[in-house]
Amino acid sequence: MSDAAGAASRIEKSASAFRTISEVSQELDVPQHVLRFWETKFSQVKPLKRAGGRRYYRPEDISLLRCIRDLLYADGFTIRGVQKRLREKGVKGLVAEMEGEVSVTETPDEQMETVAAQPAEPAPVTPTVPTPVESAKVPMEALRSGDAPSASAAPVSAEKKAELAAVKDQLESLLLDVRTARRSL
Repeated sequence: MSDAAGAASRIEKSASAFRTISEVSQELDVPQHVLRFWETKFSQVKPLKRAGGRRYYRPEDISLLRCIRDLLYADGFTIRGVQKRLREKGVKGLVAEMEGEVSVTETPDEQMETVAAQPAEPAPVTPTVPTPVESAKVPMEALRSGDAPSASAAPVSAEKKAELAAVKDQLESLLLDVRTARRSL
């Protein structure tokens, strides 16, 4: 029997059926070795392993892997960044956020109200690097603690603080990546 005839004679699996690593690899367009690597980096990915080490992925595992793939490849997160998101939101929260779950019973008008009620994503903050003269004016401890005098007298909103914390986390992650790359040279 030819491959085309064999593929045509196969019965499509149900949505709740377990998938092999090759099926998941094809579905997510990710090599199998990457899926095995992600198992080592994300403890939440736990496929069922049968005798001989053959992996079977549940539908929940596939949804999580799809979120991880999207965060890493489409959104530009690092592995540490995705791990942090998983710790903060949990598997179900992350999958729900990434899939943009909206109730099926909502009418289009209700869906628009739900979307309008959600806060808009903040614009990315581009950190400015102080010149040597500016950095000499403020002690480094004051910069780290956030007690440095600001140019404006207006208080910083909680939203801005959250944005700055996110930028700080990204910069720390990049610095760690640079240090790791230097060590490997």
